[in-house]
Amino acid sequence: MNSHNPNHFRSGQFRHGYRRPEGQVAARPIAGSLAVRTLTSESLFLGDFEIGIDHGGALYRLKITRQGKLILNK
Repeated sequence: MNSHNPNHFRSGQFRHGYRRPEGQVAARPIAGSLAVRTLTSESLFLGDFEIGIDHGGALYRLKITRQGKLILNK
């Protein structure tokens, strides 16, 4: 079970700073494949650990875990 209190994300109490492991870069399209628009998690989260996504009128939450993984919940 996740021990994060969602209210602490906005208050800054969990600012342990997720960083991409050294040497890893954003995915690049392979020659001959369709290009996919790629964003870094840093550009999406802007220092926070949870963001909301409005999709078709439903609210989804995208979270960075303490282990640096992403979880999407409805």
